[in-house]
Amino acid sequence: MVTPKVSAAVLRFLSREEGGITALSLQVFMASLVLGGLALDFGNGVASKTQLQVAADAAAHAAIYTRELRSPEEAKAAALQIAALNMPGGKYGNVLTTEDIKFGRWKPDTQVFTVDDANARDAVMVAVKRHKAKGNGVSTYLLGLVGFTAWDVTSETVFETYYPTCFREGFVAQDRVDMQSNGHFTSGFCIHSQNHVSVSSNNTFEPGVVVSMPDKRDIELPSSGFTSNTGLQPALRDGSYQIRILNRIDDIIRGIETDPFDPQVGIMAQGSQYYRSYITNASPVTIKAQGATSLDSAKFKTGRIHVMDCKNDQSHKQIGAGFSLVNMVLVTDCRLQFAAGAVIENAVIVTKNTDPKSFYASSDIVIGKDDNCAEGGDVQMVTLGGVEFAAKVNIYGSQILAAGDISMTANADGIEGVALVSGGKLDVTSNGAFGFCDGAGMNNNYAAAYFRLAR
Repeated sequence: MVTPKVSAAVLRFLSREEGGITALSLQVFMASLVLGGLALDFGNGVASKTQLQVAADAAAHAAIYTRELRSPEEAKAAALQIAALNMPGGKYGNVLTTEDIKFGRWKPDTQVFTVDDANARDAVMVAVKRHKAKGNGVSTYLLGLVGFTAWDVTSETVFETYYPTCFREGFVAQDRVDMQSNGHFTSGFCIHSQNHVSVSSNNTFEPGVVVSMPDKRDIELPSSGFTSNTGLQPALRDGSYQIRILNRIDDIIRGIETDPFDPQVGIMAQGSQYYRSYITNASPVTIKAQGATSLDSAKFKTGRIHVMDCKNDQSHKQIGAGFSLVNMVLVTDCRLQFAAGAVIENAVIVTKNTDPKSFYASSDIVIGKDDNCAEGGDVQMVTLGGVEFAAKVNIYGSQILAAGDISMTANADGIEGVALVSGGKLDVTSNGAFGFCDGAGMNNNYAAAYFRLAR
């Protein structure tokens, strides 16, 4: 039996409006949960993609770096190792497989990657993945309530190799580059120092010349400033490079002396970046270095690799007037003197001697063939020491790599196509023109690749 008191209480409850929006509030609350859950799932997917991108970039860099002097298989193994360090399999599953690493060629203008897995060193494409089908998809939270349990997330990257112009043709030094007076530098020529460049007066730098250093404000000028060096100010650039090619001297020697058929650096291995077609016989010719200073050209053979060991003989050996070092390679630990009248073309000369004057000359010498930038006739000279050419050197389409300092006096109009790279200081007394071949006829230069993110 409902008493009047209970009946009144029920009527009062039914007439109250405090809970009138409870249903709407519940709907809004549920919508907020859905949107928040979607945002959480989406944010988790974006964060995972960023993590995958970092892993892809690191793996691609490892692959292209290793591929420079190693096989595709070794390069891919390096990429897999780096990817596993960034995203351990125990936590993220197998994010990178060998099939997801491809070497090839990259065209930046069209953004097209062409696969050439067996041969190319130009570029690499890497795709790092977390996919549901692989068992390592990116888990969802709220979306899992409607059956969507994981995102498929992929990050892809392309790295490419490049070769700075300064190393192909120009002057490069780890320490100071010192340019004296009255030099004329042709458009395209490059001068770079990892320290600073010092320039005297009355030099001309054509438009297109580059003079670079880590901070171009460190340029050292005469009291006349830029006034006495036409074109220098617009030629200045900020730039910094690790001089990687000097770390390759041991590989250069290995590819000549130890294993000329090494597929990566062998001087007789077609496809090797250090291949020389003019060497036709791998059997080395041993040159007796003890005794006479002047070398006998009759003991040198065309198309051959020559090995000369000075041992305890501290005197230098001379490549004298009338000596013809053409279509040959010489590896030695001697100091070498070059005399006017020697012919040096299509040749590689390497000395392991560390003396500051491991290569030197005191008279007018010619390195390479004066052929107006034509193919062939080039010379590469490599030393663990320094170079001093005291008077009137002529260089055509050739390269000098020195772990130490390089000091030389250029002959008037006697430089056309030159790459000088010094691990110390580079001093050039100019008084002449420095011609530019735009790389023509200098394909045999020793080079070390640099790497950059392409996409």
